[in-house]
Amino acid sequence: MATSRRNFIRTLAPLVAAPYILPSCLNSKSPNGRITMGFVGMGIQSRYLLSKFVGEVQVVGVCDVYKPRMTNGQQWTDKFYNEHPDKGSAGCKVYDDYRELISRKDIDLICVATPDHWHSTIVMEALKHGKDVYCEKPLTHNIQEAIDIMHGVDQYKRVLQTGSMQRSSSEFRIACELVRNGCIGTISHVDATFSGPPIPCDLPEEEMEPGLDWNRWLGPAPMRPYNSVLSPRGIHNHYPDWRKYREYGTGGVGDWGAHHLDIAQWGLGMDDSGPVEVLFKNGEATLVYANGIYVTRKDEGFGVHFFGSDGEVMVNRGRFKMIVKGQLVASNVKEDNANTTLEAELQKAEQMFLKDAKVKLYNSPSHYLDFLGCVKSRQKPIANEQVGGRTVICCHLMNQLYYHNEPIKWDPAKLCFTGGTGNPAWLTREYRDWRK
Repeated sequence: MATSRRNFIRTLAPLVAAPYILPSCLNSKSPNGRITMGFVGMGIQSRYLLSKFVGEVQVVGVCDVYKPRMTNGQQWTDKFYNEHPDKGSAGCKVYDDYRELISRKDIDLICVATPDHWHSTIVMEALKHGKDVYCEKPLTHNIQEAIDIMHGVDQYKRVLQTGSMQRSSSEFRIACELVRNGCIGTISHVDATFSGPPIPCDLPEEEMEPGLDWNRWLGPAPMRPYNSVLSPRGIHNHYPDWRKYREYGTGGVGDWGAHHLDIAQWGLGMDDSGPVEVLFKNGEATLVYANGIYVTRKDEGFGVHFFGSDGEVMVNRGRFKMIVKGQLVASNVKEDNANTTLEAELQKAEQMFLKDAKVKLYNSPSHYLDFLGCVKSRQKPIANEQVGGRTVICCHLMNQLYYHNEPIKWDPAKLCFTGGTGNPAWLTREYRDWRK
């Protein structure tokens, strides 16, 4: 996982966009017919997303509570359009208040890539203003926010894509198709590899960073002194550790868990449901489903590892392995076969087991184009609000198990605790009035 992030940062550093071709018939509020987009949060992940969207839409505004990041996003966007006038025109506006950006009537889409504790507030504001939304994962900071967004997308009839982009990678789709078509028999359990829950923030006070509106960075979270671990100084090229702290992030469970639990949900056919219980099994946090299948968090492992009565399917970014009846049938893992490729091994598995597959999963070759295509068609994208909402609820349930150290029973249909377990207060959090 660390290697994947290092590779990602290396490719991000120059911020060179490689635009895709998008149908030009999208309905747009822009006079020149190009769909328009605004970005909220201009840290490392948002800069990556900007590089993906900028050639497909007209980026008209960027927002950040830290002036250097805000200005950097504006300058990079205008430079791109000056160098690629066929893709759009310069003139990107800057904002330090997301509400001003969202209230613009000429904006079609909003991209949200802030720390987790801000996601829901900004997403709901965008939905109410008639914007379609791309929101980074994890979709929310708590369970109630996930429920609110799922309802909000339906109420305002908008399109939302969650940034669980593994669903748009062939290795994960094919792995899940193999599982869903019974190619390794009846599934008993799944191991998912990611780190643990967030901890309460105990960082010491540092000298305030010039150009940062700290009150707005904290927003609905409790007031506390500034620390550069939370909001790094300057234009940083690393993932900040705010995600480690409970007030702002969801820990490893909400970071990589939002990816790997998402694939577990997909492979188990639970996109419209979820676990009925969360407990410690042999000392490890485990989600239990109504059919008896369970998903366990592991500190070490392959990524997502499905165990069936007839074999195993293992998948992670760029890695795939399949065992049937004790025999290795496909693997691009170096220790198994150094002279192969991921594409070759996936094709082998498809030819052997999926030629006449009854279950064919949503095939999205690009997470970003899938979103834009669904903005046009008004269909639900591959990681829509129901997918992202129910995946993040899995993350939150697991975190609540860690926080309170007691089993929780959950009703995935009614989206509430059941069996006399849990506490309604665990569904949400206290929100500070940052507007004072």
